[in-house]
Amino acid sequence: MSNLHDLPVPKKFSILETEKSTLQKWYHLMVLGRMLDEKAPNYLKQAIGWSYHAPYAGHDGIQLAIGQIFDKEKDHLFPYYRDLLTNLSAGLTAEEIILNGISKAGDVNSGGRHMSNHFGKPAWNIHNVSSSTGNHTLHAAGVARAIKYYKSDGISVSSQGESSVSEGYVYEAINGASTEQLPVIFVFQDNGYGISVPKKDQTANRKVANNFLGFKNIRVIHCNGKDVFESMNAMVEAKSWVIQNQKPCIVQANCIRIHSHSNSDRHDLYRHEEELNYVREYDPLTKFKRLLLRYERFTAEELISIEEHAREEVKQAHQFALHSPDPDPNSIHDFVYADAFASVKYPDGIQITENQGTKKKLIEAINETLKAEFILNPDTFIWGQDIANKEKGGIFNVSKGLQKEFGKQRVFNGPIAEDFITGTANGMSRYNKKIRIVVEGAEFADYFWPAMEQFVEMTHEYWRTNGQFAPNVTIRLASGGYIGGGLYHSQTIEGSLVCFPGIRIVYPSFADDAAGLLRTSLRSEGPTLFLEPKALYNSPAATALVPDDFEVPFGKLRIRRTGKDLTIITYGNTTHLTLKAAEKLQNEGHDVEVLDLRSLVPLDKEGIIDSVKKTGRVLIVHEDKVFGGFGGEISSVINEEAFEYLDAPIRRIGSEFTPVGFNRILEAAILPNESKIYEAALLLVKY
Repeated sequence: MSNLHDLPVPKKFSILETEKSTLQKWYHLMVLGRMLDEKAPNYLKQAIGWSYHAPYAGHDGIQLAIGQIFDKEKDHLFPYYRDLLTNLSAGLTAEEIILNGISKAGDVNSGGRHMSNHFGKPAWNIHNVSSSTGNHTLHAAGVARAIKYYKSDGISVSSQGESSVSEGYVYEAINGASTEQLPVIFVFQDNGYGISVPKKDQTANRKVANNFLGFKNIRVIHCNGKDVFESMNAMVEAKSWVIQNQKPCIVQANCIRIHSHSNSDRHDLYRHEEELNYVREYDPLTKFKRLLLRYERFTAEELISIEEHAREEVKQAHQFALHSPDPDPNSIHDFVYADAFASVKYPDGIQITENQGTKKKLIEAINETLKAEFILNPDTFIWGQDIANKEKGGIFNVSKGLQKEFGKQRVFNGPIAEDFITGTANGMSRYNKKIRIVVEGAEFADYFWPAMEQFVEMTHEYWRTNGQFAPNVTIRLASGGYIGGGLYHSQTIEGSLVCFPGIRIVYPSFADDAAGLLRTSLRSEGPTLFLEPKALYNSPAATALVPDDFEVPFGKLRIRRTGKDLTIITYGNTTHLTLKAAEKLQNEGHDVEVLDLRSLVPLDKEGIIDSVKKTGRVLIVHEDKVFGGFGGEISSVINEEAFEYLDAPIRRIGSEFTPVGFNRILEAAILPNESKIYEAALLLVKY
């Protein structure tokens, strides 16, 4: 019998009515899984690998059932680190399980880049999930959004332990799935412990799924996760209900944990011997075997034959895996960044001729570029807080008119939950490589911190999956000060984010660059952080002639003015302050070159060094704090690669090492200004 995805209506399975061939398949999978589960610690003892192993024994019934209802052609499965049998049941082989466990190059999940016991097969929509427990619930909800939008009859399944439900983003995922009525099953495998923390210290309800009984549009099913038939019936019923109703379902499976949480845990330090005896007595595999014999579905000899076959399968898989190649250390830089869109017409991101395009404000350039890309690619979506309600388009109206033109399914509001906004973007982009997503990650960049876990997740998806998946997501954030906003409304955060490999970070200063960088972001693969200097949205200083098709490549700075006496490197709001200071210096006989970086990651090192060679003096100016700011990285690059061309020490101008104050007097004292830039530049040219 094939997996159960072909069942048109829920079918009740029982020991007497289930086909013998199906029972044989299930028993084989359960025995094979348990043999691998028990063999895993031996690899660590022999220093072969599998240094992280979380035994699944005691979760057998529900894990078998999850895998059996999974259809790799239509469904998306997000297993967690204890889901060894789930993955076997969904179709992974013993070889693939061991290759993952001992981190070989042939590991179909990550090529040895991710932790052992993090099983998956992205090519089959068995997703590679991270070690942040439960965060894949957001991804499962996101891909379910795509399943619903594209009218697939598949579902999304998130599998996790009950303790992960204590994480805030799990509540966000379930709340969002309920609100949007998404076809996703959340499976809670409840073994009573979060490592050593008992369930009573985790949640008020003994059954954590009952915390969600008040949620509209969601169904809760309880089952005995130790029992094969009850688990199978629960999962088949859940899948059928989700497909029929296009709403989410929670399946809470009561399990036991027979062994320690993992090979770094000793459960005898916090569990009584009576409890350990109890869980061993109620071993699901032993119970299933007893049922098969008691109801004479198999003879003892037949079951021994199945066990011997599984044992031989493990032996051969072991030999194959041991002789498989290890990851190549020379490959570590592969798949850090997915392919960027390359402009043919504007290879340097500069207009071909003068007076090309229409003069636009920065806010108009972003808005009109979004609309143009939405027309070009019908698989483009945008959501965020407060961005789509009648004529309003975000707190600054950047997305004004998009919902009216492209509809509520492509342009919609998210809850005030930055994790949900960002995490479901990651999830939805998994459905199809054509999809491009723009999110306003927060109303102000300062509010983005709740989404940091999802931001970090995005940065290493492509590398962690060995090039199999990159989230095609542009995260827009209104950044910076000079508006009298104060705390949470005036900070710029790039200094804290440039240290994460895997995400491109851009920061335009003019309308044309904003349009060109946004267009490139939306046409590229992989994530981009698009920081918008909100003080410049309507500023006359940031207006520019913007060609309708303008494109700016990543990693190409723009020379805003040429000079030979001093190089000032800047971006964002401070570009305009710098240009004013440079003009004043020019009037005093000092020839200043101003570089507008536009792109922080990747950084145009060549363009910077070429300017340093010419001028011999460098001032770095940015709005972020000097201490810990991005200018320190630029300074380091110059010191390491162009030190011999310097005629003076590198200087930096940025914010004071304080938060940005609300009172305009305080703000002015803290942020860089024209006077501070001028004075620092004058000291350098006279050095």
